[in-house]
Amino acid sequence: MIYKKNLLLFIAMVVVTGLTAQKKYTLVSPDKTIALNIAIDKEIGYTVLLDNKELISNSYVGFKTDAEKSDGWKVSKAKTSYTSQLLTEQVAQKTATVRDEFNQLHIDFANGLSMEWRVYDNGIAWHWITGSKTAYRVLNEDAVFGFDSNGRAWYPQEDNFFSHNEREYKNYRLDSIDNKLASLPALFDIHGTKVLLTESGLFNYAGMWLRGKTGGQVKAVFPNYPKEKKITSDRDEKVMAREDYIASINGPQSFPWRILMIARQDKDILSNQLVYQLAKPATGDFSWVKPGKVQWDWWHYNNVYNVDFRAGINNDTYKYYIDFASKYKIEYVLLDEGWCDTRDLMKQSPGINVEELANYARSKNVDLLLWTSWLVLDKQLDLALNQFEKWGIKGIKVDFMQRDDQDMVNYYEKVSKAAAARKMLVDFHGAYKPTGWIRTYPNVLSSEGVLGNEISKFAGSITPGHTTTLPFTRNAAGPMDFTPGGMLNVQKNAFAGVGGEPMTLGTRCNQLAMYVVFESPLQMLCDIPTHYYREPECMEFLSAVPTEWKNSIPLEGKVGQYVAITRQAKNDDWYIGAMTNWTARDLVIKLDFLGEGKYKMQVWKDGINADRNAKDFKMETINVDKASSITIKMTTGGGYVARIAKL
Repeated sequence: MIYKKNLLLFIAMVVVTGLTAQKKYTLVSPDKTIALNIAIDKEIGYTVLLDNKELISNSYVGFKTDAEKSDGWKVSKAKTSYTSQLLTEQVAQKTATVRDEFNQLHIDFANGLSMEWRVYDNGIAWHWITGSKTAYRVLNEDAVFGFDSNGRAWYPQEDNFFSHNEREYKNYRLDSIDNKLASLPALFDIHGTKVLLTESGLFNYAGMWLRGKTGGQVKAVFPNYPKEKKITSDRDEKVMAREDYIASINGPQSFPWRILMIARQDKDILSNQLVYQLAKPATGDFSWVKPGKVQWDWWHYNNVYNVDFRAGINNDTYKYYIDFASKYKIEYVLLDEGWCDTRDLMKQSPGINVEELANYARSKNVDLLLWTSWLVLDKQLDLALNQFEKWGIKGIKVDFMQRDDQDMVNYYEKVSKAAAARKMLVDFHGAYKPTGWIRTYPNVLSSEGVLGNEISKFAGSITPGHTTTLPFTRNAAGPMDFTPGGMLNVQKNAFAGVGGEPMTLGTRCNQLAMYVVFESPLQMLCDIPTHYYREPECMEFLSAVPTEWKNSIPLEGKVGQYVAITRQAKNDDWYIGAMTNWTARDLVIKLDFLGEGKYKMQVWKDGINADRNAKDFKMETINVDKASSITIKMTTGGGYVARIAKL
């Protein structure tokens, strides 16, 4: 639905330079604060201005197939349009609805290619379109991004294209990333303005990566189509040689959107939904999709205790998980690696009877999810999913893909469709970042592609500095299966990697805050039910906190330092989550987002000794209203959560 006519949308100029006619276009955001300047001659260049000051310069794009009618970028047609519409989200990740408002420039070229540019109030995007009705190959896609070399980057540096994309965001000066490879999303600081680079609508194509250039530039690079592959284990398939093209296409196609989110304040990234807005809408009925929390087993190797049975991968242990989930209204229990032969999903491990467990879970109002490696699922897709459906399994966790070339990207879509046909959820692990699946296939509720809490089993990499970076980087691309919820919390001088009973760095309330700060409509509880049973105060929060949000309002934030956000649940309760890095700090927050009337605010906050014993926390209940202000006090590695309900 279009609400108003935009008057200052588009300026076009033709400038004659020598024997060529250079065409220039200016496209502005609906609020007139962002201007995109495009110059088309022998190449397509662009710059971006924010508040009349250059933010991105010396940038250009290009696209090459073997089906083009001619070389060069002669414009045959250019058309502008304005859109303002309200999108209703099938799964409410940040909000139940989102205003989708932008100005667009569509350009048709004489060589048969087209492209579209969009300018929003919080970013720009573009993508390529081909109209060829025959088969062709994409030989190259150019995208060079020009940033001030004095700026900085939070750069998820990679070794090569075979990767889980589980990387620390390294904070580099832009003049020091020459030739360094990175996956997406990547974040840049240009004169205090944050620019987050990612993509949306990745289907039947290869994912975009970055490589640093001199002078502050970064360029897009892509894994070419696999020419030769070799299976090296029960879960790994490595590409031994690649073709000389990115993708092989059969017919017209709309290619992925390249997105530059623009944020004047760091916290503005937390509310940016351009990845969702630019994704393809879903087709078909997804009303059956049920987000929720999941009791997870692998993080602690099924090491439950204070029980009268032998713990491990067996029905007794999983019934214990199911009983726990039922008591605390946790929607799902996941059977991770170990429930079956990793080379045959039809061969269950000794002591496991999935059908019996699924029946038992249903009797307790709990559902089951099953793990699988991608390789065995690829071989047994219909056989396995049909059997899972008969058992009553409600979703799958698919693991170890570790690539995003066109061949693997198509595998993701194949699995998403096959699962949806059987009304099953999907959680991708060993995965690349999300690119709008939550809109196109709402049954794909979450994915990894993050240096997450599982690493706490082995190493002290998951620091409060890292976890206060993720909301502004990886989570900005879409749902993130970080797997929070550790109950053995320590400060950095007390950490040790203990696989069967892991610790987490930072305070108890830091872990609790992740359930509000981190977005994942399928959200794990990583720790042992034995631990949760002895923490009823924490379970009071974890039982209640939802995984979908009617509204989200960023409160405070600084990348890698601190974050605070409030979110409104479907029942209109408000939740506040805040986290800090190793620096203790106070945040003063106004509660003016509340409606009229009086509210009860239940608080979980760092205890007075949490700087020594990170498990220390305190609960309190206070009465508040929209005129109230609160002071959030967080110790080193600290956190804070609150639940606000109307009286």
